[in-house]
Amino acid sequence: MKLDMHCHVREGSVDSKVSLDEYIMILKEKGFDGMLITDHDTYHGYRHWKNHMKGKMHEDFVVLKGIEYDTLDAGHIICIMPEGVKMRLLELKGLPVSVLIDFVHRHGGILGPAHPCGEKYLSFTNTNRFYKSPELIKRFDFIEAFNACESEASNDGAMKLAKKYKKPGIGGSDAHKQDCVGMGYTILPERVTCETELISLIRSKAQIETGGALYGKTVKDKMGAAHKILTYSFWFYNRGGALLKKHSRTEKGKIENPIDPIDPIEIPYLHNIRRQKMHADM
Repeated sequence: MKLDMHCHVREGSVDSKVSLDEYIMILKEKGFDGMLITDHDTYHGYRHWKNHMKGKMHEDFVVLKGIEYDTLDAGHIICIMPEGVKMRLLELKGLPVSVLIDFVHRHGGILGPAHPCGEKYLSFTNTNRFYKSPELIKRFDFIEAFNACESEASNDGAMKLAKKYKKPGIGGSDAHKQDCVGMGYTILPERVTCETELISLIRSKAQIETGGALYGKTVKDKMGAAHKILTYSFWFYNRGGALLKKHSRTEKGKIENPIDPIDPIEIPYLHNIRRQKMHADM
């Protein structure tokens, strides 16, 4: 099964120029069977699929939910939660990576660093947290071993990390424009239809193939030396954003309960028990 496991869609990522429908059409034309939506600190893109497209179009194509989370101290981390579970807390950037790992694992999810050998502050091995706690990488469930928007050196480093720590590698395009969609891929040894099945497959250390072609038209390439200004400004953006979101993370009233799932799967017999109890209390 061929997936693009790093996708940004216009409905979820403000920096994406590709609508979800366009993204799916391009991937299908390129022979992909599915995608993992990984918008920045939000599930808005997946909500668009769930509320406006699911069951109405592209029924032969698997759309899975993920998120690219901005940590306080370790760059971008891809998180995948089980089917039916989207945690509100993951839409509030700025958790320390050690707390994020505990939180995701406690709720049945998996996570791993995006482009781990990429830009300073954005990528795990180029953050202070990695220098202080290099063994923290052992707690991840997978590593993004190929990213179409990274350099050859960055991807080589990511693949070496995956092999060194015996972690499954995933691949994706990280596309924000149409001409990059589907340039990175993940090939699974069997078909999955939901996030829970994907999590189980990755945890089983199944043989996963990753690869693709380099995009070569990234902001870094276009801006030259000026990209350093953008990179260093991210540190201020991320720290400032983390402080702003901290109040929301600690104030339950801001987002109801930040720990509760947005759409947990209803187990039928538990639902019946609740109904029986309600009638008994009336």
